[in-house]
Amino acid sequence: MSRPYLQTDSLSIYMDDILKASAIERNSIDLIVTSPPYGVDIEYGDYDDNIPYAKYLQFTKAWLEKCHSLMKTDGRLCLNLPMDKNKGGQQSVYADITSIAKDVGWKYHTTIIWNEQSMSRRTAWGSWMSASAPYVIAPVEMILVMYTEQWQKVHKGRSDITREEFLGWTNGVWEFGGERKSRIGHPAPFPIELPKRCIKLFSFVGDAVLDPFLGSGTTLIACHQNRRKGVGIEVSKEYCELATKRLDQHGALQKKLIETV
Repeated sequence: MSRPYLQTDSLSIYMDDILKASAIERNSIDLIVTSPPYGVDIEYGDYDDNIPYAKYLQFTKAWLEKCHSLMKTDGRLCLNLPMDKNKGGQQSVYADITSIAKDVGWKYHTTIIWNEQSMSRRTAWGSWMSASAPYVIAPVEMILVMYTEQWQKVHKGRSDITREEFLGWTNGVWEFGGERKSRIGHPAPFPIELPKRCIKLFSFVGDAVLDPFLGSGTTLIACHQNRRKGVGIEVSKEYCELATKRLDQHGALQKKLIETV
């Protein structure tokens, strides 16, 4: 079993590949919140995000299978995905990954539409002002919500969601801004608001939350702020360092035992 890159009393980071990672016990995770690589040639340091779409879907199937094995019987998955992509050809990413997840054993619960309130990604129109070959691009992302064997939680815990949050977040369209790459230092960060909502809506205080593609560490920051046990897997040492730095900036490492490699 690999040593953690960082360890506190409630947070762990492992510098590892989720497909090879052995540090997480089977049937131990309550909730996964993550945004995986999109296969659109984003610069992720050592990771090659520019792979053929069929190979990308094979990779997706493999990590979804691995993560399913780590979940409790009432475990849940919140997966942030694009609805589709046009770089390298039009592909229905959300629909394809939903189908793969169901094939490997995940059960579908719902989909939340995240309206980022930004048109910054609106960079292609196809045939401009012509019916020749126009592109239709929705400025939203999807949060796919699935579960392992049963949706209702087996164990009863304490929820910390407020009345106002519950009423607002059970509306399936979430509206909040995205995160700037330049501010975080990562090519594809999501804002803390996204994992915060998923964590408070779909888990109890003290539950174990996993992000198998930790990146800049946002999911673990949300775990710290909302009293969950957080586990992050990240293959890049650069991003492990970035996640550790951000956790420290948010007070997650103060007066706590830290081990680094």
